[in-house]
Amino acid sequence: MRQALVAVLLASILGVAAAENEPERPRARELGLAPGVFAPGPLNALTDVPGVRVGHFTLIEGDDIRTGASAIVPHPGNLFQEKVPAAIVVGNGFGKLAGVTQVQELGQLETPILLTNTLNVWEAAAALVDHTLARPGNEEVRSVNPVVGETNDGYLNDIRRRPLRKEHFQKALAAAASGPVEEGSVGAGSGTVAFGFKGGIGTASRRVPTAEDSYTVGVLVQTNFGGNLTIDGVPVGRELGQRMSRSPTGDETGSCMIVVATDAPLDARQLRRLAFRALAGMARTGASFSHGSGDYVIAFSTAESVRIPHQSAGATTTVTVLRDDKLSPFFQAVADATEEAIFNSLLRATTVRGYQGHEARAVPVDALKRVLKEYRRGN
Repeated sequence: MRQALVAVLLASILGVAAAENEPERPRARELGLAPGVFAPGPLNALTDVPGVRVGHFTLIEGDDIRTGASAIVPHPGNLFQEKVPAAIVVGNGFGKLAGVTQVQELGQLETPILLTNTLNVWEAAAALVDHTLARPGNEEVRSVNPVVGETNDGYLNDIRRRPLRKEHFQKALAAAASGPVEEGSVGAGSGTVAFGFKGGIGTASRRVPTAEDSYTVGVLVQTNFGGNLTIDGVPVGRELGQRMSRSPTGDETGSCMIVVATDAPLDARQLRRLAFRALAGMARTGASFSHGSGDYVIAFSTAESVRIPHQSAGATTTVTVLRDDKLSPFFQAVADATEEAIFNSLLRATTVRGYQGHEARAVPVDALKRVLKEYRRGN
């Protein structure tokens, strides 16, 4: 136990030292990459949606543990008592997404969302149950539907050790906050690989004006999938010599988790339509949606007018939602924000060496700039 603790502290110190010596990696917009026509929110992040909070816990231990957890909390109240409408869309179902059937059946989310690695899903689910049962007002709760998404970080992380414990997921939940969202090799993105480069956590947002109001669509991704990396139509993966794979060894298995939030008053049916369009943004980046890739979108609305009380005295309910013929700009916005969030996950990620000496190198920014310049893209 003492040796493990020393290893964690040493790895953390070395990681901090490396980070201090490495220049800050850019986000997509700093390179002139801004998909679509809608402006981002002030942070260009999922947390631009009012009330939404994001937290990470990163576990680096010795030479072979590179994993973590990321928590998405839809609103600061008691989520079980004030559920939010939600939908889940499956791009490719090779995954271990927990809680999906109840969300599909009832169209609602009653816990925060946790993202992690494939073999730690069940510890994450237990942590969400504990978190929910401990909330004041939930003393009589006897059934909880935890929602946990995952990608397989076994290339850089000794995933069979299942190193994450309930307390680690509780730390991610406790760290959830509004404001800027840390991206790259952090939280659930600590050990992920995408397009043969280091993947990770990325986020982006879009403001969508309507005749009566303006709404925000935010996206957060956990990237761990393969394909031919394409940026603004440029075959970047080919130009940088990467094969059509997720990891440098040619492994095609992997996944992408996409979380979509909006403050627009949408019901579960409309959120399902919105979620489908996020996959269009993923496709633009050159994703292959391979046999072994679990690609999922979880979408929810934070609008108070569509929240679902756990209990109510009345036999009926009345909600106000956006008209379907007003949704097209939201479809465009979520595709654009997903595309940019994936770029941010790659650009902000740092090179990571882990399990069995495997290494996933960060996208080389200078080389990327040269490629973009050759194709007259970006800055």
